[in-house]
Amino acid sequence: MPRIIGAGHFFLASFGMEQWSDVLSAYYRSLTKPIIPRWYECMNPYERPDTMRIVEAFLSKYYADEHPRMLLFGINPGRFGSGITGISFTDPIRLKEVLHIDHSFDLRPELSSEFIYDVIAAFGGTAKFFSNHFISAVYPLGFLHEGKNINYYELDQWRAYMLDPIADEINKHMLWNVRRDKCLCIGQGENFKVLNALNKQYAWFDEVIPLPHPRWVLQYRRKRKEEFIDQYLRALS
Repeated sequence: MPRIIGAGHFFLASFGMEQWSDVLSAYYRSLTKPIIPRWYECMNPYERPDTMRIVEAFLSKYYADEHPRMLLFGINPGRFGSGITGISFTDPIRLKEVLHIDHSFDLRPELSSEFIYDVIAAFGGTAKFFSNHFISAVYPLGFLHEGKNINYYELDQWRAYMLDPIADEINKHMLWNVRRDKCLCIGQGENFKVLNALNKQYAWFDEVIPLPHPRWVLQYRRKRKEEFIDQYLRALS
């Protein structure tokens, strides 16, 4: 049976009176690092005041309402995208040039951000996209091994210590004003297998729709980028 676990009770109590921006700000500030093997590092960008200032500017601009939204789940943040900005699939370049939020981060590009913002533009722009969608991650904090990005499902024996924290975080999402008919999974390999299996256990959504990961598209199928953008647009609508 579906169950709500974790420390998300205040989201349930407050969402009916607060806007997405307030709820998400509280959520990001509540995140704590999981217990993982010592040879890995967990990134929590929301511990940094400069990142939270950017995140709250973004939330105030695009999430100051209570409208229902469709969820998209990536894998976990990377060190050159939301590991810096705190905004899913948003590198410092897109943050400055597309979202028009000023910052002092190095203007370093990230492939996944490039593709996602092409999708957002094709959908009708940032205002339309963010008013209807929220991009999260199956796990909201990022991981490093020897200074390089690593996905949650690449951690040694990850199921033993990551499945419960993943379920905790997604359960908190279910306390928000989200669409339950479907969610979109960014990554149609292992990330989809994990999210789909958990969804069958917890019955969060009627359907989990897998989509190819943006990095895979731009690294290996760039010539077919428009085809994959169309795939995203069909799922988003």
